Amino acid sequence: MATIFTKIAKGEIPSYKVAENDDFYAFLDINPLVQGHTLVIPKNVEDDYIFNLDGSTYEGLWDFARKVATALKAAVPCKRVGVAVLGMEVPHTHIHLVPLNSEADMDFRKEKLALKPEEFAAIAESINKEYVKIC
Repeated sequence: MATIFTKIAKGEIPSYKVAENDDFYAFLDINPLVQGHTLVIPKNVEDDYIFNLDGSTYEGLWDFARKVATALKAAVPCKRVGVAVLGMEVPHTHIHLVPLNSEADMDFRKEKLALKPEEFAAIAESINKEYVKIC
């Protein structure tokens, strides 16, 4: 059975897409820690543990995530982009990219932001514009 992230990547469930190629998909977390909190997933592999990925998928995922993080940092004012791989909520490998101005921005226990659809759309569009410049 397809995971929610597979359904998102296939367009069966709407998302705020940040970037995409044949193998990977990046979209805004709908329960973000901060504005710009992005998830990066492999499109064709549903394994829930990143270290189970084959070498090519693993390396490709990190390369794609690096490009998305570069675009994210250019689009969302921050000191750096933090990275987390937790995978406890959705059984599909995913990398969290979180714009950071302090370490507290990466606390997954804190209350999540409530953004309006137009805010999500504007953030996704600005990150995508930067991503297109990189690629």
